[in-house]
Amino acid sequence: MVRSRMLDFAEAQARLLALANPLGAERVTLADAVGRVLAEDVRATADVPAFDASIMDGYAVRAADLEKALSLPVAGESRAGAPSPPITPGTAFRIFTGAPMPDGADTVVMQEEVRREGDVAVFAKVPKPGAFVRRRADDLRAGDVVLARGTRLGPPHLALLASVDRPTVGIARSPSVALLATGDELREPGSEPRPGTIPESNGLALAAMMRGVGARVRILPKVRDDATATREAVEAGLDGADVLVTVGGVSVGDHDLVRPALEAAGVVLDFWRVAIKPGKPLAIGTRARTLALGLPGNPASAMVTCALFVIPLLRAMQGDRRPFPTPVRARLTKAVERAPGRLEFARALLGGDERGALVEPLTHQASGAAWNVAMANALAVWPKDAARVEAGTLVDVYPFGELGL
Repeated sequence: MVRSRMLDFAEAQARLLALANPLGAERVTLADAVGRVLAEDVRATADVPAFDASIMDGYAVRAADLEKALSLPVAGESRAGAPSPPITPGTAFRIFTGAPMPDGADTVVMQEEVRREGDVAVFAKVPKPGAFVRRRADDLRAGDVVLARGTRLGPPHLALLASVDRPTVGIARSPSVALLATGDELREPGSEPRPGTIPESNGLALAAMMRGVGARVRILPKVRDDATATREAVEAGLDGADVLVTVGGVSVGDHDLVRPALEAAGVVLDFWRVAIKPGKPLAIGTRARTLALGLPGNPASAMVTCALFVIPLLRAMQGDRRPFPTPVRARLTKAVERAPGRLEFARALLGGDERGALVEPLTHQASGAAWNVAMANALAVWPKDAARVEAGTLVDVYPFGELGL
């Protein structure tokens, strides 16, 4: 049943999360796993590192031998990528970074502290036992969890997975998204401008945001403000997609046809108004296992609501342990006067100085102003009931990196 009252932001987030059905898993190579979410716990199958190794170029010794004499004959060499024979008491081995420690050696003396006299190494001082040795299993022991299910994989994660000999991983299937922009006023960028028309700017931006969190996005042909055409386009978008995202036509005007088209297509709407600015008109519902989200059409509203609702939904469907963005606290650089009543997400510049994080709201917060979304790097949050937020106030701020923008 549709919730007719406006939901507050936290309640809308909770409702959204409840609708996020997890997707199945697939196995991919590491090269195809960046940006994707683990669908399994990855455990180490062996100790990492697998052997004691030198972390310096120098000489491998038994520290006790140097307490007796500061010169030792050099009996061998250990280099990376090859096994080393055991060390004989009272001798030293030339050793290089990453090379295995000879059995019996317990310490490395860096080469800067050693003088060679033919086949004899002369040491400047008695070393600290165990110096410059990376011990077996210092990083991981066999059986340890390397990465937990729900981790979104970045380049460092790929390096870690490769280091534990995992050429493939199980990851959550990518959500398939159909993206539909509506409105008689829309035309292709660069096409012949006609009176009353504007270039369609939402599709590319929203598709890029969603692809950035692992979704496969199909941009549908734009649809005009016609009830039959809108219903047919909605039906086509729902078929074969995990998520349908519509842009525009979701309010209550005479030409806002998306909500009735969704209902005619069998979508059961869960809610359609949220007490936020920008982005109050927002339809969210389901048909079988397909989710539908109707976003407002103004560019700033579309990008903000996509960041706050669509991106977390796509993350949650993949089992991401952190589906919602995490705000930081920053001090407001100037006072803000506003109309109270809705939680507001203002485009802003997040920076800082010796006092800590600072946030400066941009001027002209109109929902149609795409230009200042491009100029911003964060959304600052004004409390719902505040008519004025004083300079110096600590406020929540969402960096664009957290929002998929």
